[in-house]
Amino acid sequence: MTSATLTPVDSARAGEPAPLNRRKRGWGFHAVMVPLTLLWVAPMVFVLVLAFRSFDDIAARGTAAWPDSFSLEGFQEALGRGTMGRALWTSIQVTVPAVLLSLLLASWAAYALSRFRIPGRRAILLTMLAGNLLPPQILLIPVSRVMESLGIYDTLVALVAIHVGFGLGFYTFVLHGFMRSIPGELTEAARIDGAGPVQIYARIIMPLCRPSLAALGALATTWIFNDLIWAITVLRTEAKLPVTAALLNLQGGYVSNWNVVAAASVIAAVPTAIVFFAFQRHFVSGLLMGSTK
Repeated sequence: MTSATLTPVDSARAGEPAPLNRRKRGWGFHAVMVPLTLLWVAPMVFVLVLAFRSFDDIAARGTAAWPDSFSLEGFQEALGRGTMGRALWTSIQVTVPAVLLSLLLASWAAYALSRFRIPGRRAILLTMLAGNLLPPQILLIPVSRVMESLGIYDTLVALVAIHVGFGLGFYTFVLHGFMRSIPGELTEAARIDGAGPVQIYARIIMPLCRPSLAALGALATTWIFNDLIWAITVLRTEAKLPVTAALLNLQGGYVSNWNVVAAASVIAAVPTAIVFFAFQRHFVSGLLMGSTK
């Protein structure tokens, strides 16, 4: 009884359909994804073109027509009388301290829960994370009452405190998973060399957590900058409203000025887009690094 063996030539022939199948799958993938991509991008292109058209051009030729010329009239009106410039600065005043404070406190909590034997640390972590599962709609009135009792209602401090409090659980959970993946030998060697907990945190843990911090920073910036529900809950003075709430008010005042509304939408979207693309290479890798131990 003989056994047949495949020669290199036979093996090559047996593997010939694989590249063809891969090419077919590639064409099928592109045939599906290209129309979906165009469908996704088309509204953004429409708003961007509309933002650079003049009111007279839109009134004469309609919103769907290609513009005869481009104009910055919508941006000038939105940043001027539309108060989008002031609202943009307000959003920056809220977003920057909220993101920095959230990541700082989350890194402290994650470091303690991942590197020290704290009784019930798993229950503490799950309790912090469970707070994010509550829908914000049921917390609007209680949170506004708390802010009133603390005397910070209708202030930017209240908005920063809300974003820090509600984001802390998720940020701690992600950083905890990342810090647990750091080998314990590194911290043990530093401890033998005389480093204390603060030095280990500052010189070993935090530098290794930079990818995860960058990903969380981009995510937190997007969430906080684009927030609307908490802004209109704890703020009443129009001059203190962030960019999302100001955009909502602007739509009521410029209901027929499509170029102004479109320009204001572009202004509101640009900062988060810049942050996302700046940290894009850290975004996915940073969140996945701590998913496996």
